[in-house]
Amino acid sequence: MPRVSVVIPLYQTEAYIAATLAAVLTQTFSDFEVIVVDDGSRDRGPEVASSTGDPRVRLVAQANRGLAGARNTGIRVACGEFIALLDADDLWTRDKLARHVAHLESCPEIDVSFSASSLIDEAGRELGLVQRPRTADLTAAEFFCRNPVGNGSAPVLRRRALDRIRFPHPSRGDDCWFDESFRQSEDIECWMRMVAAGCRFGLIAEPLTLYRVNSGGLSANIATQLATWRRFRDKVAAYAPDLVARHGARAEAYQLRYLARRAVRSDERATALGLMIGALRADPRILLEEPQRTLATLAAASAKSLLPGRLYRGLERRALGLAAASPGIRV
Repeated sequence: MPRVSVVIPLYQTEAYIAATLAAVLTQTFSDFEVIVVDDGSRDRGPEVASSTGDPRVRLVAQANRGLAGARNTGIRVACGEFIALLDADDLWTRDKLARHVAHLESCPEIDVSFSASSLIDEAGRELGLVQRPRTADLTAAEFFCRNPVGNGSAPVLRRRALDRIRFPHPSRGDDCWFDESFRQSEDIECWMRMVAAGCRFGLIAEPLTLYRVNSGGLSANIATQLATWRRFRDKVAAYAPDLVARHGARAEAYQLRYLARRAVRSDERATALGLMIGALRADPRILLEEPQRTLATLAAASAKSLLPGRLYRGLERRALGLAAASPGIRV
């Protein structure tokens, strides 16, 4: 029985899946299985995934149910003591699994081991930006406001910890861990339930995950993202009302600022400025907590609305670079 099960949801990522699988199959830690869940792909991704020739790779096909549904399928059929999540367009350093297994073995009190992440572009080039928590104090409030894990390819989880949040699907009745009604914010929704169940998260500060920032992802509908995040907040309020009462405004301010940065990058000028104004109205304390990042985002959003494209692009590079240089998980 393998020690680690690597779960890779696959949907329309033919361009990346070969490199992603290569990053797993060349790990220095080798006692693992790879479960690639074909979530209704219409490209050649499943064919590429099944052609590795490595017996550790297994392809499971299903009708499209989204990232949460694909992860649930992968976890359900996994055999490993540890579950490593990896999106089909992201990469790992060669020692990632070895480092996380050692972390979990040496710290039995930790339920989820996650790493910092380097950001890469569509071609796999590092952007010089790193996602990491702004603080080592991984409280419920920090998860609610900031999502310190950063992305779904960063964590390795104990199976027994996942079992603490297992629930039956409302219509199918099979076991679930991620809420399939969320097509966005599914990661933080799951992490928050784990924190509420008493699970402890531990950080490896080195960037062992290479998180791909692609232009298609940046153009996702921001209004939908915000509505989904607010539904997540309302779900948290049902089981942790005091947390939301104390930190809901701050959490919304950080979410609006994050979406403003996405709007800047996807060239939605009026939306970016409106989101930043909304963030400061929701909780102006973000200016005190993270002045550089907040002011840089405000400057980029304001300039995007006022300056011509060529002049703006130079300012944008400087502002986003300044924001990325300060601690935090979002860029």
